[in-house]
Amino acid sequence: MAIRVHNTLSRTKEDFVPAAPPAVRMYVCGVTVYDYCHIGHARCYVAFDVVQRTLRKRGFELTYVRNFTDVDDKIIRRAAELGEDPRALSSRFIDAFHQDMGALGVEKADLEPRVTDHIPEIVRFIEELVAKEHAYLVPGEYEAGSSDVYFAIDAFPGYGKLSGRQADDNQAGASERVEVDTRKRNPMDFALWKSAKPGEISWNSPWGMGRPGWHIECSVMSCKHLGASFDLHGGGKDLVFPHHENELAQSEAHNDAPFVRYWLHNGFVNIDEEKMSKSLGNFFTIREVLKHYHPQVLRYFLLGTHYRSPINYSTKNLDDATTRVLYIYESLQRADVFLAQRGLTGELVKGVRVVDKALAEIIDALEDDFNTARALGALAEPLKALGDAMTRPKDPHCHKTVQAVRGLFTELAGYLGVFGDEPATIVEAIVESARERLFPSGSDVRADIERMVTARVEARVARDWARSDALRAELVALGVELRDTKEGTLWRPVLAEA
Repeated sequence: MAIRVHNTLSRTKEDFVPAAPPAVRMYVCGVTVYDYCHIGHARCYVAFDVVQRTLRKRGFELTYVRNFTDVDDKIIRRAAELGEDPRALSSRFIDAFHQDMGALGVEKADLEPRVTDHIPEIVRFIEELVAKEHAYLVPGEYEAGSSDVYFAIDAFPGYGKLSGRQADDNQAGASERVEVDTRKRNPMDFALWKSAKPGEISWNSPWGMGRPGWHIECSVMSCKHLGASFDLHGGGKDLVFPHHENELAQSEAHNDAPFVRYWLHNGFVNIDEEKMSKSLGNFFTIREVLKHYHPQVLRYFLLGTHYRSPINYSTKNLDDATTRVLYIYESLQRADVFLAQRGLTGELVKGVRVVDKALAEIIDALEDDFNTARALGALAEPLKALGDAMTRPKDPHCHKTVQAVRGLFTELAGYLGVFGDEPATIVEAIVESARERLFPSGSDVRADIERMVTARVEARVARDWARSDALRAELVALGVELRDTKEGTLWRPVLAEA
């Protein structure tokens, strides 16, 4: 089956046919680096991480570009508030981005260009738009002889074809980031170059000291690194208008060529059924979430909904994801022990029906517009087969089943970035994060639990079974599960059933 993608431009699902197969060129809009990344960023970059992984696994030769916006109004304001150089601030948050995405298993793009490294190319691109009469100058507001440069949407007949919005749909202006400017010919014309305010970071240009507008950067960087036309462009649904609409207009006006073949956009994150927003106080950074949940849990949760659909972030949904991920990793841990005892390793061997069927379903799901939710759903039968096979340790056919299922999860990790880590390590880390979330270290309830666990161990040593059972009942009432092992008694929070 060929890969099919939902193209925002055509509003239909289409066969994915790159311009020069097997080569694929993909650009995804990166972050504006003035703060730590939030879970909306996690949603976007995990989704496109699956896209790039799937394309590579299916044999395409991918060039993946994801930029950093390292000069912007928000960066300048934040740097001024902190008394920090804007470029130093941006570099600091670029490092933080890599740390957060690395924790979530999001691989680096092949190229990660920064706006400030492309100022000469941006100036040249704008000059050429002015020469083609797709852009015009207005007097700058801060320095005599300086100018701002605007793109004239009326000079580009195709404006609105990506978002479906017409030039008169929003007289409030072209961008949420820019207030209405009465100097513009059309209220929706947008800034390509902004004259510098006093003391603001700026660069020299034919229009005086200034800096790029928001939209121009991606057109210039994608053109430089991928060419005037390329295969895939991605980003959050909030970027369809105005950012991607404006990007498309200025690129096609400049290059006299179609800009992007396929546009992909991921859905929003809602918090307990409400749209995530700083103004609503329901805004979470990735770092805040990872203080309480393991990165594999957050990634699994994000993959559990199709990337184009809205996803509802809630404690319950993350708790459910914790239970499921823990169950799967514990199953893989038992499988590794089972295989090691027999001198075997997990291999994606063919001929095990349940595994062959699941792998075909997973690939079919991912080739159908990267449907990660359906791919994860295909794991239920192999997990059941794995559990059944390990109850028959002397049956060679069951050994093959365990090998094949274990190999399936290794293969799956290459596509989805989950279930590829060493199981025992992840099990321990998930359990510890659940302990800290529900029974924080230093709390009275944590001290009570540890005291009762110790007392129960002493009761068992003394063969005081009545005392041992009473303490277990008290712990269960607190939401604690006990496991007596050769290494000692382990305790963890009671989690919902997988």
